[in-house]
Amino acid sequence: MKTALLVIDVQKGMFLEGSPVKNGQDLIVKMKSLLSKARSKGIPIYYIQHNETEGAPLQTGTKGWEIHDDIKPTKDDVTIQKTTPDSFHGTSLEEELKKRGIEHLILTGIQTEICVDTTCRRAFSEGYKVSVVSDAHGTWDTEDLTAEQIINHHNGVLRWFADIQTEKEITFG
Repeated sequence: MKTALLVIDVQKGMFLEGSPVKNGQDLIVKMKSLLSKARSKGIPIYYIQHNETEGAPLQTGTKGWEIHDDIKPTKDDVTIQKTTPDSFHGTSLEEELKKRGIEHLILTGIQTEICVDTTCRRAFSEGYKVSVVSDAHGTWDTEDLTAEQIINHHNGVLRWFADIQTEKEITFG
């Protein structure tokens, strides 16, 4: 089964001082490990880059919009632009995956309860086998829930749509 790694919205604007994604450096370390394992096995990597309007942290073309420096795409990786939480909606992702015969998607990224959740469910609905890396997606505390509670909740709920595995359990084998 042909597999690909999706890195969703890991952009500089998600790591801004004063409001960085919870445990951001730990996320980056785990993503670097996943990227290294994927590249060593020739697994295609797709970066999903969110585009927001003027004044927003991920405003298209600004520094905050750029992919985080520690996990920059290589020339072999594909970057997909999106404007909604769904990495498939109005993008070229489906077409790019079909070109390579991808059947299994491994998801990592930001924001757990929005873009990671929506992309997971959509990928499942499109017929892909999906794996969510349980310790390599992140979010922020809200007024009602901590980031850890949100992540744990989604790791539980998304098991209906995906295999839930830790970064160490992902072998791309």
